[in-house]
Amino acid sequence: MNDVGRVAFVFPGQGSQAVGMGRDLYNESATARSVFEEANEVLGVDIAHLCFDGPEDVLRQTINAQPAILTVSVAYLRTSPILDTATPSYVAGHSLGEYTALTAAGVLSFREALWLARERGRLMHQAGEQTAGGMVAILGLDEPAVKDVCRRSGTQIANLNCPGQVAVSGPLDRLDEAMQMAKEAGAYRVVPLQVSGAFHSPLMASAVAAMDKAMSKMVFSDASIPIVANTTAQPLTSAADLKQELLQQLCNCVKWQSSVEFMIAQGVSTFIEVGPGRVLTGLIKRIDKDAQTIHVDSNRT
Repeated sequence: MNDVGRVAFVFPGQGSQAVGMGRDLYNESATARSVFEEANEVLGVDIAHLCFDGPEDVLRQTINAQPAILTVSVAYLRTSPILDTATPSYVAGHSLGEYTALTAAGVLSFREALWLARERGRLMHQAGEQTAGGMVAILGLDEPAVKDVCRRSGTQIANLNCPGQVAVSGPLDRLDEAMQMAKEAGAYRVVPLQVSGAFHSPLMASAVAAMDKAMSKMVFSDASIPIVANTTAQPLTSAADLKQELLQQLCNCVKWQSSVEFMIAQGVSTFIEVGPGRVLTGLIKRIDKDAQTIHVDSNRT
């Protein structure tokens, strides 16, 4: 890889999963197979079967999707030759992807991050059952316009992904109002997301204390590479700050656009997406068309 400027590794979150993800890597690499086998031990399920064969409606369930995406992402992280030639100045993950970033930066072992990711998925699903909520992607409105929709509908911005793409969370009845208001405000598309709750909103509050308790069982190390945090779009390295970030992001907005803009301002010109799908690659190109993006699945820009 011909480096221009600095490099960042970025890791996808829920929504990037697809039946069949990681199959070719598993078949080609003993190292990748060992990642799946380690995940099987931690989770007590055949994660390879879930990733490769689904079914899709089971794979996308929060409690399954989150550890599955983390497993596939770490398999890529440990095996892709392009990563051997790139030293990241920063790592960042979108929502669940922060757990993969913790592994990449040596904050947690894969086993620890995987166990926490499953707990996170279980607790988020449980919170969604307690209060019926969901998420909607609003395309074509800027942030101030979406903020106005949220204020009037009683919803909350959950993801600031890229210019013109914002996700909103809230109770189902209020999301219906938000969708109508967004259309009236000029959104060219409003898309309900296939998730089991109002992620990154106050409706996830019941998960925070239980997640804090789960994290108390782990020993967090300081990050060897700065991790750009979802909730602040600023770099973190201390173990204590990173633990707080994981709690904060449950109920607060993922500032992905600001995170990418921060890294670019620090000289990052190449973003390597490590994990299934190309969601982050697409978002980064919409944030800055001049950014070089590489996906480890194909090594294409």
